[in-house]
Amino acid sequence: MNKTTAAITAVGGYVPEFVLSNKILETMVDTNDEWITSRTGIKERRVLKDSDKGTSYLAIKAAEDLIEKSGIDPSEIDLVILATATPDLPVAATGVYVATEIGAVNAFAYDLQAACSGFLYAMSTATAYIESGRYKKVLVIGADKMSSIIDYTDRTTCIIFGDGAGAVLFEPNHEGLGLQDEILRSDGSGREFLKISAGGSLIPATAQTVADKQHYVYQDGKTVFKFAVTNMADVSAKIMERNNLTNEDVNWLVPHQANRRIIDATASRMGLDDSKVLMNIQRYGNTTSATLPLLLNDFEKRFKKGDNLIFASFGGGFTWGSIYLKWAYNS
Repeated sequence: MNKTTAAITAVGGYVPEFVLSNKILETMVDTNDEWITSRTGIKERRVLKDSDKGTSYLAIKAAEDLIEKSGIDPSEIDLVILATATPDLPVAATGVYVATEIGAVNAFAYDLQAACSGFLYAMSTATAYIESGRYKKVLVIGADKMSSIIDYTDRTTCIIFGDGAGAVLFEPNHEGLGLQDEILRSDGSGREFLKISAGGSLIPATAQTVADKQHYVYQDGKTVFKFAVTNMADVSAKIMERNNLTNEDVNWLVPHQANRRIIDATASRMGLDDSKVLMNIQRYGNTTSATLPLLLNDFEKRFKKGDNLIFASFGGGFTWGSIYLKWAYNS
């Protein structure tokens, strides 16, 4: 009997309707379209304007898109993992609510938080469940309402982030397809450079923390950029070397959409032509946990069964890693 691997068998995605363009941002903060585009590659991002809707709304929409396209019965789903940095509530896992709302009545669910690497980590977790033989259908969702934690008077962060969600279904495979290898890393010394200071057990919320804007994302851009460029490129090159892959063997690079220059540096280190690098940062910005599955959803029709995909990500914490996956179906 062939070894059981965990393969992606369906994808889905969702982004809100409202488009926050660079031109609009020019009216909100001291910045301009040329500056943003040249430094990040971002032209616009999506924002969930409804004040009564949270990350769960985005996640449900992405999951429903996957269910509709694949025809899967949600009651057959065994597990839902929601990768997010912006849960609806501090307590009561958002993934549990999402599972109930999509009809995954026989699944257990939970949230996974690893900032922008959350979806990558969730892929690894889902794979372990599938390969163990215990579960057959694991739904992994990456979703973030970043607009809920962004200070739109801070031009260092508000130009970068957007809202969105993507979902993938993992199932057993016996053809040698699916997840082949992973290199996942973390370094806690980096948490001071990309964080939200207040609202946790270390600094609980008070009127003063709100007044001081300590509940918004803070980023030391230069330090984060330096670490991201080095580490995303390193693990991506290393996973190729470990699996004896040349640049010709790699069909697609699926990189976290944080900054165009970081993506270009990673592709260059891997020796990849631009035609193999998936990118939608110009339309969505950095949607944190959602960037990787949104790429899969946007470019699904280009993938062929057996294609070699290299995923790469870097996030606050610091967290980072790379995954090598063989695509399992033709769209």
